[in-house]
Amino acid sequence: MSRAVFLDRDGVLIEERNYLHRVEDVVFIPGAAMALRRLSAAGFRLFIVTNQSGVGRGYFTMADVEKVHAHLEREFARAGVRFQRIYVAPEAPGQPSHGRKPSPQFLFDARDELGVDLAQSYVVGDKLIDLECGWNAGVKKAILVRTGYGAELDRQAPAALNRAVVVDDLPAAAAWILNPSQ
Repeated sequence: MSRAVFLDRDGVLIEERNYLHRVEDVVFIPGAAMALRRLSAAGFRLFIVTNQSGVGRGYFTMADVEKVHAHLEREFARAGVRFQRIYVAPEAPGQPSHGRKPSPQFLFDARDELGVDLAQSYVVGDKLIDLECGWNAGVKKAILVRTGYGAELDRQAPAALNRAVVVDDLPAAAAWILNPSQ
């Protein structure tokens, strides 16, 4: 069994853009690649778990999502970072879905298909549904980053975050995972 970090995409790895679906609109969170490289070097397998409701709403296609993901994989690979898998829930809220967060299904899939020990793994996200996905899967800790929607959530609903670790960004999340006693 291996340890993993499950990462939301928008607001965690890349800047939040409303229904991002074009490669030219991708802006990486500063320090994200270095943070992921540190996690990988420490033995963590990396996964992206993302809801892309713009597909289900008809705003863009899965082909658009796949182009963005191919770009992310290329750019992160240049920094020595490799993702084990990218899980996408393309459904809009309210549509039947296999893995739309807060469902833990994609984390269970990683456990069953790739031998991930969820009790020794982490979720990093910028929304409550990201954290709930991790809690529902029984991860060691769910971490909220204040990038994306995270700062607003931290201000508006601090009581909902009592089981979460709250940090500024992905580099801070990686530092916490690698040294939780800090």
